[in-house]
Amino acid sequence: MGYAVVLGEALIDLLEADLGGEQIYRQAIGGAPLNVAVGVARLGGRVEYAGTLSTDVLGDRIAAFLTETGVGERGVRRVDVPTTLAVTTFEGAEPGFTFYGEPPSYALLAPGDLDQATLAGAEVLYTGSICLLREPFRATARQAWAGFGGIRVFDPNVRPKLLPDEAALTALRDLVEEFFATADLVKLSSADAQLLYGDSDPAAAADRIRALGAGTVVVTCGAQGAHVAAADGAVMLPAPAVAAIDATGAGDSVMGALVRRLLADGRPSGLAAWEGHVRYALAVAGLVCERQGGATAMPTPTELAARWPSL
Repeated sequence: MGYAVVLGEALIDLLEADLGGEQIYRQAIGGAPLNVAVGVARLGGRVEYAGTLSTDVLGDRIAAFLTETGVGERGVRRVDVPTTLAVTTFEGAEPGFTFYGEPPSYALLAPGDLDQATLAGAEVLYTGSICLLREPFRATARQAWAGFGGIRVFDPNVRPKLLPDEAALTALRDLVEEFFATADLVKLSSADAQLLYGDSDPAAAADRIRALGAGTVVVTCGAQGAHVAAADGAVMLPAPAVAAIDATGAGDSVMGALVRRLLADGRPSGLAAWEGHVRYALAVAGLVCERQGGATAMPTPTELAARWPSL
């Protein structure tokens, strides 16, 4: 089995919580791409993380966590700026994010920093998320994406608080559609689709993205499951029933699970194969939602089998 390269941000989430009636913030290692990388590794896949980490104590903690979870660090570069913080608040189980730190520690990977040998040997390349909003990372992602010969997977992971006006939203839409057009797999949430296209219908968003050139599109819809659109058809798959306490990282776990399946099985031959992959990914996400969120919520195969014996 080959390996994946995950290209994107790592940061520290400060998660809103209650302790004896007092509001506190629990520190957690996060960032959507880092969560994806950890998800792949926890599920038994080989993965190399490529991105920038601060030289401060929080950057050291992130680096140590990558090592502990078995994520490769050949693509990591250290930068002398404070680690970006994402303050996370909740309405029910759904998180909202506000980001602090300038320049962002996660977006400083330059094109010359890419480990070309590692990239060339990978079977899957993932990129996306908020790191694409900033240079030099955006140029780096474009370079890696354009030259990659394996399976390319993309997640826009839209964060409304980083889009101050309609012009910023339009620029983001143009940017992500550039990646959509040549992606083998696009995974996005129904909230992402709503913000990008003003349409709450996941099937309509998937059709639009496939029309741009994407091979397969998976639109996650929270407790309702996921819409899957491939070249030979589309289907809405239900999510397993869970007692959700925190949805932070759930969408990232779907992508991590899908990357893990792509590494194991290669490119799916059609919708039926994608259905199996997405059902597996939804089970992974269900388990993540039953835990406190962030990268540490990503499960192992043993934990998955214990929660879902029939999987």
